[in-house]
Amino acid sequence: MLGLSILLLLGVLDWDDCLSEKSAWDTLAWFAVLVGMASQLTNLGIVGWMSSCVAKSLQALSLSWPAAFGVLQVSYFCIHYLFASQTGHVGALYSAFLAMHLASGVPGVLSALALAYNTNLFGALTHYSSGQAAVYFGGM
Repeated sequence: MLGLSILLLLGVLDWDDCLSEKSAWDTLAWFAVLVGMASQLTNLGIVGWMSSCVAKSLQALSLSWPAAFGVLQVSYFCIHYLFASQTGHVGALYSAFLAMHLASGVPGVLSALALAYNTNLFGALTHYSSGQAAVYFGGM
């Protein structure tokens, strides 16, 4: 919004240019809703509850950290299909899964980088998995 304001103030764009980009405003509105929903999952304690349930299950199974790492990575990847956006998924679950990794004894740097890799990987799997995926699949 700051960049748009600067472009408008400098006269690079005028308000009619902005109004003609209906898909951009539509995307901005949906993005705001999805990020808001993801933050509400955290605020209402759903993410924390899910994290503790998974952490307790992994501890009950007495998995070694490499096995727990594998289970958590596959889970993080597959859960993406329950979310409408990559941003919503990351906003709601990245920190929770990172906490689960650390509670399972997985090294912190490995956990953070593997989750980041997974986040970028599922963004290119299907045409609906993230906003930029449509470009990869020829939808734009």
